[in-house]
Amino acid sequence: MNIGDPIKTTVEEIRKILNIENVVGKTIETDELLMFPITKMGMGFGAGMGEGKGAENMEGAGAGAGGAAGVEPVSVVVVFKDVSGPEGVKVMSLKAPDHLSRAIGEISNAAVEMMDKGSKMMKEKCDEDKEKK
Repeated sequence: MNIGDPIKTTVEEIRKILNIENVVGKTIETDELLMFPITKMGMGFGAGMGEGKGAENMEGAGAGAGGAAGVEPVSVVVVFKDVSGPEGVKVMSLKAPDHLSRAIGEISNAAVEMMDKGSKMMKEKCDEDKEKK
């Protein structure tokens, strides 16, 4: 008995699932944007073979293989057609953030908000100084 046959069949079936088209999904297009779904994939398989003699000189042999693959959506890359540069590309997570990610996001949002306020105040000050001249 050849253990290679069930393993080969199992691996071939798993390879059908684990291809790039399943990791980066089909593009979704609208008038304003393009969306590329991104997934996480995993797989596992095992195989075994055995043979032996039992009571009354009976002989037996067997082989088996099995496997599984899983696909989980994790994010979507969004490209805004009317926005050039890096500002036109956003990666949107589909997973719930953990506590650390949530805290970093809140700190980041607060920093951006403070920078925006500071920038507006400086612009207003410059405009006032120009008007005085």
